[in-house]
Amino acid sequence: MSQPSVIFVDDDPHILQAMAQTLALEDIPVACHPDGPSALPAITPEFEGIVLCDYNMPGMDGLQLLEKVRAVDDSIPVIILTGQGDISTAVSAMQQGAYDFIEKPFDHEELIELLRHAMEKRQLALENRRLKAQLRHMAKPGPRILGDSPAMQRVLAMVNPILEISANILLHGETGSGKDALARYIHESSARGAHNFVAINCGAVPENLIESELFGHEAGAFTGADKRRIGKIEHAHGGTLFLDEVESMPLPLQVKLLRVLEEQRVERLGSNEVRDVDVRIIAATKEDLKALSDAGRFRSDLYYRLNVVKVDIPPLRDRKEDIPLLFHHFVLIAAARYDRESVPLDAGQAARLMQRSWPGNVRELRNLAERYVLLGPAALDDSESAGETNITGRQTLSEMVDGFERSAIISALNACHGSIKDTMVHLGVARKTLYDKMKKHGLDKAQFKD
Repeated sequence: MSQPSVIFVDDDPHILQAMAQTLALEDIPVACHPDGPSALPAITPEFEGIVLCDYNMPGMDGLQLLEKVRAVDDSIPVIILTGQGDISTAVSAMQQGAYDFIEKPFDHEELIELLRHAMEKRQLALENRRLKAQLRHMAKPGPRILGDSPAMQRVLAMVNPILEISANILLHGETGSGKDALARYIHESSARGAHNFVAINCGAVPENLIESELFGHEAGAFTGADKRRIGKIEHAHGGTLFLDEVESMPLPLQVKLLRVLEEQRVERLGSNEVRDVDVRIIAATKEDLKALSDAGRFRSDLYYRLNVVKVDIPPLRDRKEDIPLLFHHFVLIAAARYDRESVPLDAGQAARLMQRSWPGNVRELRNLAERYVLLGPAALDDSESAGETNITGRQTLSEMVDGFERSAIISALNACHGSIKDTMVHLGVARKTLYDKMKKHGLDKAQFKD
């Protein structure tokens, strides 16, 4: 059974039954209770509904229940049913924080309208609470992992529990899928965020230099080493060392890295002094390291040392629900960088973006967003991948309709900067319809605030 929108409390079983039937006809979920104490366990700060209760009840009357509810969460609307002409009770209820009161016998339509307004107020209060929590989170330093698709939620569900555990992590994903961003998120979200995040692309450093880059060297260690140099591993002490394209690391160097991982000690080239280091290794690869190790092209012992926790990052084509949100995010960044206006996508443009195959993944999307800011909508048609579509799997009509609906709502929320009222007008839908569809698609207006 879905969570009730209304908790109704009355000691008269006939009134309980009548109210249950009345609200059921209006499609309003209700939970009925014969007294206040039995209702209180269901009233928590997370309760998304409202409380409707009679004033005159034995044991705990309506005002006492009101006091209990406000002690749990003073933003839960409580409506009191009062006897006809009992003005003093109504005034007292309002003074103590009741949302409103209604006299018996009440008008059916008046009651339903009052309940709907109160439920709307409760939803707004919860939205504000979630927004404040998100703003507190966004105020923290470090990168953000954007996306609420099931694929990205699985990634975060795997990563978040190990943020404070110094286990080595292996990130696997296609080029441009966001391995660097996820590595920085892991670092900044952990206690190691106060120390250095040191990144090195193992495939971009010449083989004759990468050992010095990682381990450092003393003056005179080799020709051209005219002064001491601290290596990447030592510089990352207390923090995180990110080894991108780790599959490109020369085999002889893999042996030395393995020793560092096992002993947590490093020795500079040309030095006999060993230094203790506390480093978390996050390695990233687009290759199948297990297959490479089986083929003798990557040390199996190093593979197992790095592969304590493996995280597979989905390609953009497998998280297409995130495309409108990501694109809007990159557009805002580019608009600020180039001092240009940020023009949101319309529903049709967003839908077309979601149909592309995106071989370059998030990096390709970010580049397209920059061109869109500089060149306008024509950039969407001139893109190299404009004619490409996602052919990785067939979709049912229902899935395509859901995808378009979600894209249209995201585009409207982006255009309206998260304003529910403006989005309703933009899409031509009622508030309840919009909220229902946002809930269905896992959307929160706080995501779309500038």
